[in-house]
Amino acid sequence: MQFSAAMRWVISFLATLGIAACTPVGSTLPSSGYPAPPSQANNPPPTTLPPTAVPQDPSPRTPAPAISAQAAIVMDAVTGRVWATKNADEVRAVASTQKLLTALLVLEDGPLSDPVTVQTSDTLVEPSKIYIRAGETYTRAALVKALMVKSGNDVAKALARDVAGSEAAFVQLMNQKAYSLGMRSSRFLNPHGLTEEGQYSTARDIAILARRAYQLPVLRDFVATKSYTFTHPGGSSKTLTNTNKLLTRVPYCNGMKTGTTNASGRCLVSSGQLENRSAIVVVLGAANSTALYKDSEALLRWALER
Repeated sequence: MQFSAAMRWVISFLATLGIAACTPVGSTLPSSGYPAPPSQANNPPPTTLPPTAVPQDPSPRTPAPAISAQAAIVMDAVTGRVWATKNADEVRAVASTQKLLTALLVLEDGPLSDPVTVQTSDTLVEPSKIYIRAGETYTRAALVKALMVKSGNDVAKALARDVAGSEAAFVQLMNQKAYSLGMRSSRFLNPHGLTEEGQYSTARDIAILARRAYQLPVLRDFVATKSYTFTHPGGSSKTLTNTNKLLTRVPYCNGMKTGTTNASGRCLVSSGQLENRSAIVVVLGAANSTALYKDSEALLRWALER
């Protein structure tokens, strides 16, 4: 059958549309193990929101309190429903709050009774340290608990190497796990959260991570620990006090994790349970410690005392 030039053009155009329509989009995880960094073309700068968080739960309630931190989210810890946000999808440094992901991977890897022998490379990190020493052996449980209570960067490195064989391999696991949880705007480059160019997350992604961590009883116990006696193999011990001051300021606060770097500002993931409600609050980019705890307490009380 013969077609005119015009008809052949129409047939070619329709065939092109068919191919485009059948091409899967975003169906595979990038080979690097984490999503590609956001680009200006596909991810325009987030809309600037007013200081007051934006309610997203349709049920009647008082307005969310005004906060000064740069980003925040309030989430139902059980259902995952988001109750309020402020710049929740803005990518930024999140400091040691990402240690929740490190702890989660350790717990999912195997028994917490497994031994971890410290290597010299684990100790070469600053500034927050437990001061574990090369050649010492601890259980994973002891190290994960110290990680959650006192946020030791040396402990994070030791656990990462023990789980994956190297820190680089563990980072791949971090990004793969984050992607599987639905954390689509995160990229991790180390297990402790110290600043590295190209490492980032968002308040929403950290809330997703925190909600998963909240589901694990042993991790909930660790992050709720106010003080912990950490014993070295030689017999010496030290008392580790939880860096999360909200544990002593709000009676129903039961975790979770602090974080501070110059790039991230002051950060806190907090959780709480009151009667039949549980909430997770993520506050990122507070100017100082006073503002961080003021914002976090206000949002946690707003979520659970209404």
